[in-house]
Amino acid sequence: MLDLGVSEVVNHVAQHASALKAHRQSVKNREHNRQFRSRLRGALRSIRTAIDSNDLAGARNALKQTISLIDRMASKGIIHRNAAGRYKSRLQTRLAARSKAA
Repeated sequence: MLDLGVSEVVNHVAQHASALKAHRQSVKNREHNRQFRSRLRGALRSIRTAIDSNDLAGARNALKQTISLIDRMASKGIIHRNAAGRYKSRLQTRLAARSKAA
């Protein structure tokens, strides 16, 4: 078996150089996308916590950063653009409802 420099090597990976390179790229991209999705989940969790605890100033600041992250992920194709719009809409609606109630 060839040393790919990849920790995740499976026995059925192709032997052609182009296929090996494609496999290395897919492993790298999958890890990068996984980290982005993890950052998104953490950002969504923190903004929801801020809204629920009536920290509206902190929530507004976090919302701006989270929307930027969501847009960046949608432009890179990590999440679908409709999903990005749905996330942003729900967060803004939730913050507006909490602001109105306060």
